Amino acid sequence: MPKPTPATVAEMTTGSQKRLGRYRWRVCAMLLAATTINYIDRQVLGVLAPFLQDEIGWSEIQYGYIVTAFQAAYAIGLLCAGAVIDRFGTRIGYALAIAVWSLAAMGHALAASVAGFILARFALGLGEAGNFPAAVKTVAEWFPRRERAFAVGIFNAGSNIGAILAPLMVPVVAVAWGWQAAFLCTGVLSAAWLALWLARYRPPEQQPRLSAEELAHIRSDPAEPMVKVPWLRLLRHRQAWAFVAAKFITDPVWWLFLFWLGKFLASEYGLSLAKIGPPMIVVYLLADIGSIAGGWLAGRFVRLGWSINRARKGAMLVCALCVAPVALVTRVDNLWLAVGLIGLAMAGHQGWSANVFTLPSDMFPRQTVASVVGIGGFAGAVGGMAMSLFTGAQLQATGSYATVFMIAALAYVCALLVVHLLAPRLEPARFQLPRAAGS
Repeated sequence: MPKPTPATVAEMTTGSQKRLGRYRWRVCAMLLAATTINYIDRQVLGVLAPFLQDEIGWSEIQYGYIVTAFQAAYAIGLLCAGAVIDRFGTRIGYALAIAVWSLAAMGHALAASVAGFILARFALGLGEAGNFPAAVKTVAEWFPRRERAFAVGIFNAGSNIGAILAPLMVPVVAVAWGWQAAFLCTGVLSAAWLALWLARYRPPEQQPRLSAEELAHIRSDPAEPMVKVPWLRLLRHRQAWAFVAAKFITDPVWWLFLFWLGKFLASEYGLSLAKIGPPMIVVYLLADIGSIAGGWLAGRFVRLGWSINRARKGAMLVCALCVAPVALVTRVDNLWLAVGLIGLAMAGHQGWSANVFTLPSDMFPRQTVASVVGIGGFAGAVGGMAMSLFTGAQLQATGSYATVFMIAALAYVCALLVVHLLAPRLEPARFQLPRAAGS
């Protein structure tokens, strides 16, 4: 048999990819769209905060209460959403979540006081809590293990796209039609996605547009045990606590950036509502690059022959080191240098998250992934609440962000150390299988 030429090999590879199909990436695109809308919804308040603070007259501590209301509801929702999604499946579970947050987003337009915003943010937090458990579970259902970090990185990039679109859209809409219209528009986007999801989404085995070759590729990992695991039993495993610790320690940093970045730029550099958009866009563009690059980096390490354990933690270490320079941001006088440091930190966080979100599917069966993600998300939201209250009190007392940025700089290396101690090899959690009848 003649030896194949490079051109022949390339032709064979291309043909194989065509036969395999790319439908799973269409599903990933839907998750990207949902996460984008999710972050537009929650970011509207952060963009409008300096304006609404003057309009409604809330203090730094009251703004901390408003932010905390969202995080408290988000924490409660995450604790429940994962179990609900594992029980009813991603199609119905995701639909319920986005229906709730769509109505809550539009409900902000009715708020006229601190109490009104607290109520609206609480309802929004309950609905948005379903996004990441549903999205991560969908990735576990539609992608083999070696592609999951990259897929998570892609849909997680929606958090940055949403945060980029928000400062572009919100000031324009708010100036033209009033701040209430900004909240109404985001609710309409959510409703449109909901209609598309219900019309198009089915699990892989029920999707007629999926080729047999692509389904075989999706199910190419070793078979997972099909066991029903009570929610509380998941907490008996060190692997679950590794994920919980990673989220509890590092999620507060993301909440800090999400809800306080606009206020930081406005107070430190005197930016108005009309001028705050470009710096925030640059920051979130860098975060977007980090999200995709972090997932890609872990996959690259795997292709180099590294184990899943080494690849995940190696990528997480690189991301943790990207966050560390943010400790210097309060000593910087130049706006764009500060934006660069914050953008690098947010890129590090998003790359970190792309890998952290794959840990549950690395260590747990698919039917438990949403529950594990929900438990970890609850821990992250609790940590975020503590960070918001601390930040509000710190600013009220000192007027300085130095302490909170120092905490942010150290959080990721500490979290990686804890993850390694709890799950040194990322070995799968072991569950007792049901005994066969008569045994």
